[in-house]
Amino acid sequence: MTDPRAASRPTATVPAAGVPVSPRRAGGFAIRAARPEDAAEVVALRAVVHPYLVRGVESTRQMIAQPPPGEDWTAWVVESAGQVIGWASAYRNSQTSEADFGEISTLHVHPEHRGRGAGTALLTAALDHLRAIRARRVLTWVRPESLDFARRHGFTPSREMVLSALDLRPAPPAPEPPPEVRLLAATEVDPRRIHAADVAAAADEPGDVPSDAIAYDSWRYEVWDNLGLDRAASTVAEVDGELASFSLVKRDGDRMWSDYTGTVPAYRGRGLARLVKRAALHRAAAGGVRVAYTSNDGANAPMLAVNTRLGYRPVASQWSCLRDLA
Repeated sequence: MTDPRAASRPTATVPAAGVPVSPRRAGGFAIRAARPEDAAEVVALRAVVHPYLVRGVESTRQMIAQPPPGEDWTAWVVESAGQVIGWASAYRNSQTSEADFGEISTLHVHPEHRGRGAGTALLTAALDHLRAIRARRVLTWVRPESLDFARRHGFTPSREMVLSALDLRPAPPAPEPPPEVRLLAATEVDPRRIHAADVAAAADEPGDVPSDAIAYDSWRYEVWDNLGLDRAASTVAEVDGELASFSLVKRDGDRMWSDYTGTVPAYRGRGLARLVKRAALHRAAAGGVRVAYTSNDGANAPMLAVNTRLGYRPVASQWSCLRDLA
């Protein structure tokens, strides 16, 4: 049982061969490679376009300034009248055994600037980059109203992802674990143990591509060293000394994202996912978080049921869309 990671991962700018990085102008806007100083405007844009996706300025700046090795991540912004009105990124998925699999983050185009070609320009830049790094297949995430746009560009809708929100006022009460279960904050646990549990839990996560090659260095960069990770709120459960379940929290001010909740297969069916997630929500609320967001594959009935029991309510949906690259 898993509670998947955010659909829109932070991105870095690493110019690839054949991908222009100087500004290109068309339709009254300019597209260029993202820079660390764009982070605040990118986060502000995301709050308008995808208010349920939580990623703070410092975390976004960190990922743009210090790209992870081996993934060929690159990002672009679209500017109009000196303001960032569009954002996209593309990278190689290094967490799967499927060879040459690329991804494009959810395109961000400000509602007041749509219909002028900004989205097409961002998508073209991303696809050109993925071709340059020899990706043979690509996945992106699309809101329901943009599915026709995706189809026109050769993508086929695949799986629905449900995005949900929970008001943490009042704060949920702390859970009472059974005697054999010990709840710990992530600060009290060796990150390698959490990584090992993550790998085990993610192996059968529903999705278009298996998450079966999560290397520790990549995980540490993306998860543990992410400036948005709230280690004090993130919670793990030990059963007889073994790390059995965990719920990771990423935070921006008074908003949080349940980045990933998972249970090692051997310990499923005991209610541990709900236990650790409730504990993480309680700790986050005690630290000042007022609203929590999460996402789930539409076919992940067990985790959807957990979130419903915790009080989450759907607020939006996205569809994974796939296409092959020549």
